[in-house]
Amino acid sequence: MRHGVAGRKLGRNTSQRIALARGLITELFRHDRISTTEAKARFMRGQAEHLITMAKRGLAEGGNAVHARRLAARVITDPDVTKRLFDEVAPRFVERPGGYTRLVKVGPRFGDGAPMAVLELVERGADDKAKKEEKAKEKKPKAAAKPDKSKEKAPKPAGKPEKGKEKESKATGRPEKGKEKVSKTSGRSEKGKS
Repeated sequence: MRHGVAGRKLGRNTSQRIALARGLITELFRHDRISTTEAKARFMRGQAEHLITMAKRGLAEGGNAVHARRLAARVITDPDVTKRLFDEVAPRFVERPGGYTRLVKVGPRFGDGAPMAVLELVERGADDKAKKEEKAKEKKPKAAAKPDKSKEKAPKPAGKPEKGKEKESKATGRPEKGKEKVSKTSGRSEKGKS
């Protein structure tokens, strides 16, 4: 029984777990949001929030900024992302006493059904807000310029075969000889069969 054993193993050994957490944290601070499995998001969420708190303490009056940057650089794999944490991310959360991230469940993954989640920083940056406003402005003119969908589509030229159909000989109308036809079910080639 695992009484009092904290943390998640995620099916990895210690070094792989540490590398996974470092990579996820780095990408979270680079993009302000990441999509991953729910277990991985919960696993690295506390460490990411602790880094933001460390950065805030380093930036505060009387805080040791150099020491805080070095502690953050031990976890974050990219120096540019460490710089971004101190210059852009931490100043956004000066007034917030904690709870810097939001975990949004997005449903199961198609391949294996693993529960997926989006982990994002609560305070969005000025760049993100500007991008959203630009996208909203771009969508409005496009909506007015859209043509009516009621018009019928023009027929395709006769010379080009449709997707998924074989090329036929002009003289006989049968599939060309010498070309291999691959069966969709077995994946084996069937030469000359028609």
